[in-house]
Amino acid sequence: MTPRESMILSDIRRCAWAGSDPEYQRYHDTEWGFPVTNDLRLFEKIVLEGFQSGLSWLTILRKRENFRRAFANFDFRRVAAFNRRDVSRLLKDQGIVRHRGKVEAAISNARRALELVEEHGSLAAYFWKWADATALARDLKRRGWKFVGPTTVLSFMQAMGLRNDHEKGCAIRAEAEKARRTMNAER
Repeated sequence: MTPRESMILSDIRRCAWAGSDPEYQRYHDTEWGFPVTNDLRLFEKIVLEGFQSGLSWLTILRKRENFRRAFANFDFRRVAAFNRRDVSRLLKDQGIVRHRGKVEAAISNARRALELVEEHGSLAAYFWKWADATALARDLKRRGWKFVGPTTVLSFMQAMGLRNDHEKGCAIRAEAEKARRTMNAER
């Protein structure tokens, strides 16, 4: 158990949205708001945020391992090659959200991710240059991405540490900010 994970066991002050569900608290304390530069994790999160649209994040979080299995661990190079048979397979998979539009968007977005990597060198290089969710959502849509409205993109930016929106007084806020500073110093 990491030091961050052990904090979950203690009664600490968290952002209000973390609630009392242990899985949600673990996600809040160990992932949400910490900077991510790994392209597969960035792709995973933006796809899962799209699947979350209209649902609770806890629903998606509880299905995340199933999504990882179904979408080749969010290796966008592999997902970009998915075809109609894969769409049919995914729509039958009870472990994920079976929404044709979202499934097809994930595959299409994988193809768009390849284009971003070709243009910018990595997804991280592209995403980390943005500070405004509305502008990022607009640019992604212009590039053909789907299920990436401003609210979805804001949630993505918060979760991946592009912003530190932990509430003032949240015990994790300072740790997330330190991780952001360290990452920026190393870049």
